[in-house]
Amino acid sequence: MCGRFVATRSPKDLAGLFHVSRWDPEEVLAPSWNVAPTDDVWAVLERADRETGELLRQLRPLRWGLVPSWAKSLNSGAKMINARVETVHEKPAYRRAFTRRRCLVPADGFFEWQPLPVPGTAKPGKQPYFISPEDGQVMAMAGLYEFWRDPAVAAEDDPAAWRTTCTIITTEATDAAGQVHPRMPLAITPAHYEQWLDPTHQDPDELRALLTTPADGHLDVRAVSTAVNSVRNNGPHLLDAAPPSGPASG
Repeated sequence: MCGRFVATRSPKDLAGLFHVSRWDPEEVLAPSWNVAPTDDVWAVLERADRETGELLRQLRPLRWGLVPSWAKSLNSGAKMINARVETVHEKPAYRRAFTRRRCLVPADGFFEWQPLPVPGTAKPGKQPYFISPEDGQVMAMAGLYEFWRDPAVAAEDDPAAWRTTCTIITTEATDAAGQVHPRMPLAITPAHYEQWLDPTHQDPDELRALLTTPADGHLDVRAVSTAVNSVRNNGPHLLDAAPPSGPASG
């Protein structure tokens, strides 16, 4: 699964990279080296303009952890940060979003963990690894998004009445990433951004064919500081390499 990732690019940079036509400069998310479930993340999506009907590519902050429209609580999203590609087109929580509400979640890379024996204790530790494209390019992780209506807010036209949430699609890990963890996020190549984001493109088989391994499998995998194990820690030091003799202390 993809349970943490790094997202440090500015919205201005992302708007250029993904040819975004609409974004609010006043919406700000701080760079994060430890994005965790329920955090707000930047996502690229396409929606029709309410007045003109024109399809616009937008950059929006979404809450990570998809909450279906029929869910009773926003809290359910913490368990739905990932959607398995093998079943995403048929699971009730994801199938409508898969055909109508797809997005891209930009990332510098993601973290996975391996169990690590700890001398003097039967409980294993966890060694984190940072997995990212070898060329340093942004990863466009394949995602889905949903709108959730908060029943506690009376007025439907109140912006606080609605939350937009997202999930990241995963698959079996291969190559270097598979040596660390059996699952990994899927990505979309720039040539397929338009097809993936277009809400009128709704053929499940054609959509699944667009999903690819990030960076075509050319991924750098390296052990990093165990400080990332705590969601309370953040900053570029989380990507410091673990000492050759073992993991860095956190």
